[in-house]
Amino acid sequence: MAHRFEIRRNKAGEFVAYFCHNSETIFWTEGYASKAGARNAIESILKNGPEAAVVDTTTD
Repeated sequence: MAHRFEIRRNKAGEFVAYFCHNSETIFWTEGYASKAGARNAIESILKNGPEAAVVDTTTD
């Protein structure tokens, strides 16, 4: 499977959820004090993501 979430620690020692495709990071969350916080962020993305609107704020 090419898509995956990874939980890593950032330089500040916080837990961050990364969404990756193959070896490329597509996006990441803010840092959380606990691993549970990062897991909750992943669950929220999985639950709410399919309903997310696409907003284009470009002017051209």
